[in-house]
Amino acid sequence: MAVLGMMSGTSMDGVDAAILMTDGEAIGGFGPRLFRPYAEAERAMLRAALAEATGLRDRTARPGALAEAERIVTEAHAEAALRLMDEGAMAPDLVGFHGQTVLHAPERRLTVQIGDAPALARRLGVPVVHDFRAADVAAGGQGAPLVPVYHRALALRAGLEPPVAVVNIGGVANLTWMGPDGELVAFDTGPGNALLDDLVRARTGATMDTGGALAAAGSVDVDILAGLMTHPYFAMPPPKSLDRHAFSMAAVEHLPLQHAAATLAAFTAHSVAAAIARTGGAKEVVVAGGGARNPVLLAMLAEAASAPVVTADALGWSADFIEAEAFAFLAARSVAGLPLTFPETTGAPRPMTGGMVVDPD
Repeated sequence: MAVLGMMSGTSMDGVDAAILMTDGEAIGGFGPRLFRPYAEAERAMLRAALAEATGLRDRTARPGALAEAERIVTEAHAEAALRLMDEGAMAPDLVGFHGQTVLHAPERRLTVQIGDAPALARRLGVPVVHDFRAADVAAGGQGAPLVPVYHRALALRAGLEPPVAVVNIGGVANLTWMGPDGELVAFDTGPGNALLDDLVRARTGATMDTGGALAAAGSVDVDILAGLMTHPYFAMPPPKSLDRHAFSMAAVEHLPLQHAAATLAAFTAHSVAAAIARTGGAKEVVVAGGGARNPVLLAMLAEAASAPVVTADALGWSADFIEAEAFAFLAARSVAGLPLTFPETTGAPRPMTGGMVVDPD
């Protein structure tokens, strides 16, 4: 099928939309992709909805700003889908609609994504799959991550020989590990770019260590690195997850900027490598996310993991649209009755199907 997947992430910058040819098990090909940004007024309403959602107990309730935010999210996704269908001259068979997460509290078995799937289905004239996380959370899982099963399909299509690791290095770094028998393990490994970005912003006003230039000019403080690696999170068994602010850069604050940058880059690389080793090692490591644009970090990871490292872009994957494509893939799996999540990826008690299908009226 041609499946249109759409994702609006926690950054609330806009809607990613992508068409994927898939049956929910294999990837037949990649279609057109498109980004529809939110206007500032739309983002303001989404931020108001996030504040309103903290008190939710009923995942179907839309008090206050939530009702208007849901209308905005639905309209933005409809615009993105119609533009993509027009520009790509493709009519999808199915739509995967994640919506906008406004509350995720798996400890309370509650997750809320806003977006009016019936209205979207009517607008597009195509069946829409939505509500991907609810079944997993209701069963006691974390409801995240949902992308690992798509990572596995990407790796199979690329002919990567397992075991293989796909690492997304955003603010936090997370791992999908695929074993030789098709098994999946997924969890947050530790810091991604957040500490390094915060360091550079605090010391220079820049947003990041562009191209790893600062880290390249510094030296790793091995004693500080060893201390950072004693954080209790690393001893916890997966599945597990982190907040962006779970780690502190206090240990490097007395170092010159270049040495501090090198040490924090090494911290990310070594924590990712330790996670890969814990799962059984990898013959190849694929890196997506902002960290894939830092060659110093990639070189440190290759050395620490004792494995070749390749970027997602180098394999022909689209790092910017992987999540949108993943929801196309998950939509196809949903209608086929295939599991979306697994005990080793979300902590669910068993492989879980998920998603609800809405037909256009």
